Amino acid sequence: MVVVYIAVTGESAPGERRVALTPEGAGALISLGHQVGVASGAGAYAQFPDRAYAEAGAEVVPPEAGLLGRADLLLKVRAPADAPSRQGASAEVDGIRPGAVVVGMLDPLRKFELVARLARQGVAAFSLDMVPRIARAQSMDALSSMSTVAGYRAVVVGAALCGRFFPLLMTAAGTEAPARVLVLGAGVAGLQAIATARRLGALVRAFDTRAAARQQVESLGATFLGLALPAGAPEAPGGYAARLAEEVEAEERALLADAVRQADLVVSTALVPGGPAPVLLTREMVASMHPGSVIVDLAAEAGGNCAATVPGECTVVGGVVVDGSCGPWDMPYTASRMYSRNLVAFLRHLFAGGLGRDAASGRPWAPDLSDPILQSTCLVWDGRVVHAGVAERSRLARAGTPGAHPAA
Repeated sequence: MVVVYIAVTGESAPGERRVALTPEGAGALISLGHQVGVASGAGAYAQFPDRAYAEAGAEVVPPEAGLLGRADLLLKVRAPADAPSRQGASAEVDGIRPGAVVVGMLDPLRKFELVARLARQGVAAFSLDMVPRIARAQSMDALSSMSTVAGYRAVVVGAALCGRFFPLLMTAAGTEAPARVLVLGAGVAGLQAIATARRLGALVRAFDTRAAARQQVESLGATFLGLALPAGAPEAPGGYAARLAEEVEAEERALLADAVRQADLVVSTALVPGGPAPVLLTREMVASMHPGSVIVDLAAEAGGNCAATVPGECTVVGGVVVDGSCGPWDMPYTASRMYSRNLVAFLRHLFAGGLGRDAASGRPWAPDLSDPILQSTCLVWDGRVVHAGVAERSRLARAGTPGAHPAA
């Protein structure tokens, strides 16, 4: 068996506190015979100190010690930084040696230029946010794991911000009605938000464009809101909602206007893979909400479902709190544990594919791209962008096609 040197560095994105590999994950990879190097302090924000990695058998390396240049395999939560830091340090991607492999949630349909840069540099890449939603890949599905964390966190944050009880309470000082929660999008994050709000005792309504979501929403005790779309309405691969025609989106907003006006908390989760998030909450809707109500926009990084969202910030608009900063990075301990387990499961699958060092290229392995999991997640191999969707997005961008550059 070839021993692979696996490196884990800190995350550079503002506000990001997760770490790709926990000490438990490091121990699992070491037990397979590989070496693990962790940059000092990489897990500190997620409550995993250097000593825990050392006790698991990992090498703890000072950040300035050239860890990237030694790595056969670099593990990340997000894509490596492709621009110099504010402190003047060179871009992280520049330090990755040719022939290495990067694995993380690389957001390739938006960051296709970074993917192309990795290809030019001779760095291979696999993206865990492209894991197919098939039964044997469930343990590797980092996107679902992180959506679960985000949906839970959104309701906890929203409950803290809205300043009222969530359950019905009858007290000596009078009766307090339950909070009214509206969830937009009944994917993994939305369903977790519904379940969490229901556990807290709120009255919950949920909206989704997919008729198939009704049963899931109602099974959690929420009321389903949806348009009567024609049979065969679009749905993206993997069960995601697809972008609808503009006139249908206008009908959606009309349906939502009254529900938004009544809500104490709105949690929005609607995303379209590779594209900007649909705007479901207009500024007029925000203005119709009562002072003290809250919007937690989990789609903020993709432009936001709310027209008033400021990505990365929590603002107040006409007395309504609009939070565009909430995400799985707000629960770094649990999110890192879940992500690390997804990552280890993926690497076990990768390692099980008949690994061996390719004599010509010197790479630790040559992936079997006929395997549906590796085929879906492999972005770059042998200096080429091999993922069809990313290659097409890059082609459209070069051709100047409108919409080829979705909101980051």
